[in-house]
Amino acid sequence: MSIVTLARFQFAMTTIFHFFFVPFTIGTALAVAIMELCYVKTNNEEYKKLTKFWGNIMLLSFAVGVVTGIIQEFQFGMNWSDYSRFVGDIFGAPLAVEALLAFFMESTFLGLWMFTWDKVGKKLHATFIWLVVAGSMLSAMWILAANSFMQHPVGYTIRHGRAEMTDFLALITNSQFFYEYGHVITGAITMGGIIVAGLAAFRLLKKDKLSATTTNLYKKSVRLGLVISLIGSISVMGIGDLQMKALLNDQPMKFAAMEGDYKDSGDPAAWTVVAWANEAKHEEVFGVKIPYMLSILSYGKPSGSVKGMDTVNKELTAKYGKRNYYPMVNTLFYSFRLMAAFGVLMFLVSALGLFFTRKKNPILYEKKWMLWIMGLTTFAPFLANTFGWMITEFGRYPWTVYGLFTIQQSVSPNVSVTSLLISNTVYFLLFTSLAVTMIGLVVRELKKGPEYEEEQLRAVTNASVDPFDKGAF
Repeated sequence: MSIVTLARFQFAMTTIFHFFFVPFTIGTALAVAIMELCYVKTNNEEYKKLTKFWGNIMLLSFAVGVVTGIIQEFQFGMNWSDYSRFVGDIFGAPLAVEALLAFFMESTFLGLWMFTWDKVGKKLHATFIWLVVAGSMLSAMWILAANSFMQHPVGYTIRHGRAEMTDFLALITNSQFFYEYGHVITGAITMGGIIVAGLAAFRLLKKDKLSATTTNLYKKSVRLGLVISLIGSISVMGIGDLQMKALLNDQPMKFAAMEGDYKDSGDPAAWTVVAWANEAKHEEVFGVKIPYMLSILSYGKPSGSVKGMDTVNKELTAKYGKRNYYPMVNTLFYSFRLMAAFGVLMFLVSALGLFFTRKKNPILYEKKWMLWIMGLTTFAPFLANTFGWMITEFGRYPWTVYGLFTIQQSVSPNVSVTSLLISNTVYFLLFTSLAVTMIGLVVRELKKGPEYEEEQLRAVTNASVDPFDKGAF
């Protein structure tokens, strides 16, 4: 294995694992904030129990996300130092604001929220968790502002071989930033709702062993989670459609690879449902196409053509010089379809789940196969987010900063295959242990249930403090 391959693998592994917990935290924090808002508005103690219960799971995600985020920041100095030198002046500002403002705000108010139950007024306490939500979304905003520069560089000049910022406003009004940020946040909202509904569905599979009040709390969780995920899934499909259309102009090679088209599509353009490419020969082995569909998806009408990868490769060669501009076509092709498929699945589960849990005939709670489907859908947002980031990053090949700086130029000059093999192994073992720990702690919280804290408090209150109560005298 080469140094570049190992460095890319490590960054991919770190990014994917970290991004499991970013939307997890944002989405569940929003769900918890909504639960506490319901408690403040209705004074219904059930919503307070749900807030505390799902808040514990959100806190676990936050903790693991912080650890993996720190590890990811190490990547820039360890394996990608030349990249850091090139974009340091651009990345420095948004990353500094993210750390000093957004993350500080998020963690501060999270601490206040954790330790001020029954110590401050209900409205003030609810304000803390909403500020946590705002902080987490601001944190994502600044990170994605930096990433958007990698996709579509704006507001810069090249001086002494480095990119220097000339227009901060251009950086945060980058067209790709709006698409990326909207896609990530709506995806996080969907994820939060699906996690709440899915984990609650898993517990309802064992409702025979649960008390009536606990069962009712899980049913409320399912309904609330499905409402959130339905809103999120509709939104993410809308913003995702806009983002894909923007790629036609910003990154035509990525778009063509996602569609598996080496040759120009012609007018009207057919959409490939299933295909396989011979990446070495740059040709399609087979493909099943639907006429007109790609024109409709790309332009909103049954006409219009799309450039193929061969044409785009010639254009890029003329503009940037001779090199291989073809990305991993099969990976991008199926990543896009799997991401979209999981997105549609979450929409259908949300919509049908709400229908089958309506007051008149809530049959979902009585059908184990329905609960199983909803429970297993818990994993769908993790997979959809992973495939989405694979498209975002792999589709930019061979660039780290599109059109400006290549992957080959970005790798640290002093790393070796041996050091990368060791660090990859250490990180893999660390991430595996973190994943096992996270899953174990979430399962433990689920087994405790939303009434655990109240039961413990009741047991302490009812316990006698009389030393002679045991009958010693």
